[in-house]
Amino acid sequence: MPSEDQSDDFERLHGLISGTEDLKGFLDGMTGFAAEMMTRGTGSRIECAVTLHRRKRSVTIAGSSDDAVFLDGIEQSLGEGPCVEALKAGHTIVLGDASTETRWTTYAQNLLAAGCRSAMGVPLELGSQADAVLNFFAPTTGLFDDEAVKNADIFADMASQALRLAIRIATADQLAENLRAAMENRTAIDLACGMIMAENRCGQEQAMEFLKKASSDRNEKLHAIAAQIIARVSRENVPATYFED
Repeated sequence: MPSEDQSDDFERLHGLISGTEDLKGFLDGMTGFAAEMMTRGTGSRIECAVTLHRRKRSVTIAGSSDDAVFLDGIEQSLGEGPCVEALKAGHTIVLGDASTETRWTTYAQNLLAAGCRSAMGVPLELGSQADAVLNFFAPTTGLFDDEAVKNADIFADMASQALRLAIRIATADQLAENLRAAMENRTAIDLACGMIMAENRCGQEQAMEFLKKASSDRNEKLHAIAAQIIARVSRENVPATYFED
């Protein structure tokens, strides 16, 4: 049964979903919360970053601070470290002391140069369409002990649920925006076809062929050519398409 603190943490994570405007905002809030939680548990300042990979999307990186994002970027650029390994292994990986680390020596040297002595990668379970991992950073050694790993894993379980929901909402919003854009483009194309038909006394098929040829010859999108025709005839940039929310 979840403790009272865990229930509060879960509610706070889900509150971030409605309290942020986009997925990046949620990730920033989540990493800030994760850093706060780990700082409270270890008694020392901990930074946190997250790297989110979604199919057919660019990688999203967020962090509790600019330093956290910078440290995470080191690992991503080198392709080695506890974060990368945790994603492969499916469980938490700890780098306890960068000064004696032998698994990822180049990464460890970069951490030390940036003032970081230890790190921990904690994977999030997001299903087949996405994967993400939390990357925790500490200025001293010995902080990511068994108790810290346990707390991080508990947080990761809650964060995974919240992030899955945030991703679904973001995906739905993007699909709605794509549909809106497609309908607006369709409106412009239909109107331009009508104008071409009226000017040339031709059918819709011939008007569409005219648009397609112009699009190909100028190497421009079909809806861009349509907007140019509308602007020339009506002196309006793009016709309005009305939607009911």
